[in-house]
Amino acid sequence: MKFNIRRIPHQAGFTLIEIMVGLVIGMLVALVITQVLSIFEGQKRATTGTADAQTNGSIALYNISRELQLAGYPLMPTGSPGVADSPLECTTVKNAATNVDISISPFTIIDGGVGANPASDQIVLQYGNSPSGGVPTQIGAMVGSIATVTSNFGCQANDITLVNNGTNCALSIANAVSANTTPPTTPVTITLANAMFATVGANISCLGSVWNTVTYAVNAGNLERNGVAVVAGVVNLQAQYGISATANSNTVTQWVDASAAPWVAPITAANRNRIKSVRVAVITRNTKIEPFAVTTACSSITTASPTGLCAWDATTANPSVASPAPTVDLSVGNANWNRYHYRVFETVIPTRSGAFIALVRPQLPRSRPSSQKPSSQ
Repeated sequence: MKFNIRRIPHQAGFTLIEIMVGLVIGMLVALVITQVLSIFEGQKRATTGTADAQTNGSIALYNISRELQLAGYPLMPTGSPGVADSPLECTTVKNAATNVDISISPFTIIDGGVGANPASDQIVLQYGNSPSGGVPTQIGAMVGSIATVTSNFGCQANDITLVNNGTNCALSIANAVSANTTPPTTPVTITLANAMFATVGANISCLGSVWNTVTYAVNAGNLERNGVAVVAGVVNLQAQYGISATANSNTVTQWVDASAAPWVAPITAANRNRIKSVRVAVITRNTKIEPFAVTTACSSITTASPTGLCAWDATTANPSVASPAPTVDLSVGNANWNRYHYRVFETVIPTRSGAFIALVRPQLPRSRPSSQKPSSQ
């Protein structure tokens, strides 16, 4: 007897267990890839953030240094020894048009504060644009507001003029200037908008058509120039005066904050002429926040080789008088300040318009991570 047996077709594929195992392996692979990408992205952000901080700090310090070197131009620093014939020897400076006392200080540091939570400093500097360098010439005769001089030394109509009469100075405008002749057969005349302090024997010079007042400050993580952000990523600015023992000395003996008399503005002419240089530190921050603290507060502002977030080593630049460095404190309003990496850029800039030019060797801008010790000069 024959039976018709139906064959059951062969079934192929994955079992449920195999599928579950495959899903688990896929999830593990995806998790590993995600972690690798996350680590790679973090490293990329740290690298690019450090590069940005390096670039921003270099640009910020370059901008400040460049204009600080112009500070006071074209005020002549000295004249005859023992004679008050330099603008920087004036104890009274007036805007002749308004008879209001003003300042022609080449630069002024406004201290950001002292105590537990000091903020950034500000640097205010002034300079003109005279193509002739502000060379003074003596007034030989005065008739009303017309000064007769031997040469106008490049003065032009509408230039800002500075009359220097002993310890009294006055800013005015040259309404008209007669031309030089070759050979000089005709006296040159300068017609002043206001002839305050302009007498026979006084000196007069032209500062150019514009007298610039520039303020560098840090606000909301940016370096600002006259209130306009020019460099991002800058979180702190510190500055100190380099002063000599006397105005006629060329040696910087001490570095001082502008936080107390006699170095808080306004500074007397005698003390202002003791300022031979300025020391500046610019601090930038990597924008990547770390999962744990990576920066510590500065270990000391008085001893050599401090660690942490410091403006500079107080023992460098060879001060003969103890000169504590400025305190840097970024904790105000930011509890996570220590979870960022920072770069510190510093330099010393000799002044061009002090009573004497300082014989301090200019330093190239230096940078260092906040986690490393400052290098000695």
